[in-house]
Amino acid sequence: MTLRNMLLDVAPLRGSPAFRRLWAGQTLSGFGGQMTLVAVMFQVWQATRSTTWTGAVGLAQAVPLVALGLFAGSLADRVDRRRFYLLTTAGQTACSLALALQGLLGHLPPAGVLGMVAVQSCFAAGGGPVSRTFVPRLLPKHQVAAGLALRRIAFQGAMLAGPALGGLVVGGLGVGGCYLIDALTFAAALYGAFGLPPMRPGDEPARPGLRGVLDGLAFLVRTPVIRGALLTDLAVTVLSMPVSLFPLINAERFGDDPRTLGLFLTAMAAGGVAASLLSGTFTRLPHPGRVMLAGSAGWGAALALFGLSPDPWTGLACLVLAGAADTVSVVSRSTVVQNRTPTELLGRVGAAEQIVGQAGPDLGNLRAGLVADATSGTAAAVSGGLLCLGAVAIVAAATPPLRGRSASPAP
Repeated sequence: MTLRNMLLDVAPLRGSPAFRRLWAGQTLSGFGGQMTLVAVMFQVWQATRSTTWTGAVGLAQAVPLVALGLFAGSLADRVDRRRFYLLTTAGQTACSLALALQGLLGHLPPAGVLGMVAVQSCFAAGGGPVSRTFVPRLLPKHQVAAGLALRRIAFQGAMLAGPALGGLVVGGLGVGGCYLIDALTFAAALYGAFGLPPMRPGDEPARPGLRGVLDGLAFLVRTPVIRGALLTDLAVTVLSMPVSLFPLINAERFGDDPRTLGLFLTAMAAGGVAASLLSGTFTRLPHPGRVMLAGSAGWGAALALFGLSPDPWTGLACLVLAGAADTVSVVSRSTVVQNRTPTELLGRVGAAEQIVGQAGPDLGNLRAGLVADATSGTAAAVSGGLLCLGAVAIVAAATPPLRGRSASPAP
């Protein structure tokens, strides 16, 4: 394989103007969203000095996504998806403007700020699933994996640099200025949305209400490839998410130095960015199901080694490997799901992916924290990695189609 084939494939940006505008708009909006998260946390902390209130910020984001996701996904499978995306993006923009106004003209009480965050998350519950339907509609099947890798590196770039940039902006312009910048980045997202062609849901639109949701769940249950892909994601997140362990392991290995705590997340993000930049090494492979299983197993193995590493810097190197394996797994899983889901079901399946991606890490961090309290940080990390390896092996053994050509893009 040549160096060119190893690097991130940017052919989707060259070949599809609509995808290029959408990707650029969502990338800028992603940075604004990460900046706003910092601003909300800072504003709530300044008003309350309570970690319970700052913890509630994540709850305000997560509950609407989980509670409304499947219904929003079902609605996305009944209406023109371009119009639905425009509506949800406009709603998020309005919420950002409202946050900016209260930040510039007079701060709301913490409960009011969290209420705005929750309303914005309600719009995101619809915007997230419907945006997942665009890649297979805008790109040919052989470029879907490359398009997903481009979306992944945009997400990781926002996660890596957005919070730091948000801290600088809050320090210089205050929370109102930070919220206003986020609102302006939504203009780029709206520009990308306006450039999309009309997108009807397919020949069989979802049935209204709960019936449409149940139809989507029935598809997930009876389709081994999709079911196995989502179960693998749950195995990776619920059984082995390590983030809640980082403060404890930082205390054990770096003497509780606050300057090194951020290195744990930075190491994982750096591995993810590196894997995205070299994503041509796996997005061009013919069997994304096998690649997903390998990436998930690599995540578990790297975290087990992280727990066992006596040297702190070796442990950080293991987190770099874990971040890279996670990117391989996420991109390959999304390729399997999107290439094997009928057009009329993409919204509901995208909603299920979003819920798994939101709830899985939260449950996984809770599991790790409980195990660490009962044993140690090392035991929690190692056991999580080994449980992940075992679960991936079980899913692979129980789902032969995931290992074969049926998980590959349809010809």
